[in-house]
Amino acid sequence: MAGSSHGHTPAAWTGVTIAFIGFCVAGAFVVMAEPLGFWAGMAIVVLGGVVGLVMSAMGLGMPKEAHPVHRVTATREPAVAER
Repeated sequence: MAGSSHGHTPAAWTGVTIAFIGFCVAGAFVVMAEPLGFWAGMAIVVLGGVVGLVMSAMGLGMPKEAHPVHRVTATREPAVAER
């Protein structure tokens, strides 16, 4: 994945950073045995995903055409089982 620049966009960095903070908050509240704080941390994790998707939709993510998985480079014949 590193060769495809997977995740090297502002949308990815921002979404992952917010989600990481949410996991840290949730983990701290698990240790303190506070369920409400845990769920607040989980809400922050979900917020990170939403922020990442919104930023990607705004053009701050990698376009699908640039990603190697979505790029067709050559035509090949379909695989056939040998008998």
